[in-house]
Amino acid sequence: MGTKAGVSDRTASSPLEAAEFAALMEPLGPFETGVAVAVGVSGGADSMALCLLASRWARARGGHAVALSVDHGLRTEAAAEARQVGTWLASRGIAHHILCWHGEKPSSGLQAAAREARYALMRHWCAANGFLHLLLGHHQDDQAETFLLRLARGSGVDGLAAMAPSTALAELCLLRPLLGIPHARLVATLQAAGQSWIEDPSNTNDAYHRVRLRRMMPTLAKDGMDGRRLAATARRLARTRQALERVTGELMVRAITLDWRGFAWLRMAELEKAPEDILLRLLARLCRTVGGTVYPPRLERLERLAAEIRAGLAGRRTFAGCLLVPKKAGLLVCREPARLGPSLPVQAGAGVVWDGRFTLRLSGAGHGRIDALGRPGWLSIRDGLEKTQIPPEVLLGLPTLVDRHGISAVPHLGYKRQAESDLMIEQVLFTPANPLTLV
Repeated sequence: MGTKAGVSDRTASSPLEAAEFAALMEPLGPFETGVAVAVGVSGGADSMALCLLASRWARARGGHAVALSVDHGLRTEAAAEARQVGTWLASRGIAHHILCWHGEKPSSGLQAAAREARYALMRHWCAANGFLHLLLGHHQDDQAETFLLRLARGSGVDGLAAMAPSTALAELCLLRPLLGIPHARLVATLQAAGQSWIEDPSNTNDAYHRVRLRRMMPTLAKDGMDGRRLAATARRLARTRQALERVTGELMVRAITLDWRGFAWLRMAELEKAPEDILLRLLARLCRTVGGTVYPPRLERLERLAAEIRAGLAGRRTFAGCLLVPKKAGLLVCREPARLGPSLPVQAGAGVVWDGRFTLRLSGAGHGRIDALGRPGWLSIRDGLEKTQIPPEVLLGLPTLVDRHGISAVPHLGYKRQAESDLMIEQVLFTPANPLTLV
């Protein structure tokens, strides 16, 4: 592989050593004793190199790494490739699990949907198996490409700061230890280990914007815009993002009341003097939490929403999977009814995530499903219930256990069918992909 412009011959061709990888992991901790980490492994050079490095790092600390591959069901050869990855890793004593994306696939936005499904499957596996850290193989070249992609979309500071080395989610931390390492060094790491990898044909498909940008990189590097410099710019913008996040956190404390049942109240008076960028950040974070989305809304759409809110929202408004409703108590921000998750089959002993926001643990025996309560469901159980303070816009979207006899339980309403049920909800937690935190 040729040397990339702007990267020294040694840096581009030298394998990543154990001590160097340990230094990359150090600031991403702390890690528990006997650390166990999961690694997302597509079979490509980057993720395979990360898996080998992470396994060696974890074993040196009395722990272990587990590899997770996702078969999206989009290419006929994907299943065989995932099995090949398992064979390679088994020869090195690394456990490997294949997670499958089942169900209908969207006709548009397939790449984004596949990415969201991939993260969801890996996160849910980690949560179910007690893994607190999920490592991802994004590297310096990915960071540079992400910076350029977001620049082309007109992103603000958050977007241009690109990918963070560590992202805290409700149930685990996503770690990207290789953001300062060029792709070429990861290839060299595999070559030194005698390890093969799989080439993804989509990486050379010019139908994708990222691939077209990748082809432009050598030309950009001639004018000083190589991967290393672009990634460094993203790191500097990340520092700016962190400072803005602290100010946003202070405003959130004053302006937002988040309810554990999955909705929030926004105190409009607190927003009147907020700087524009701080308001945009607050709205983006709040809507990601309540809407259960993984990725932030586009800046242009966010700016339009902020302008409407400052002008005084006249009526209901949907945005990024949320429904915004002006009320006397403030601005209600809840899940958009039309975007609620589909009915989810469940069985006793399972832990499931419904609507990307609620984690439920079930006990007892038998099968059933988790669904939104809905108006017919509410009308069938409301007699005998104590008066609830839950807004009606929220009420109909509450997670509900349904068995062969009908509605069995609605935990957020304290409802449990009098007739004995074999299948029971043991616990329900509000666990959105992006929880509302103050940092």
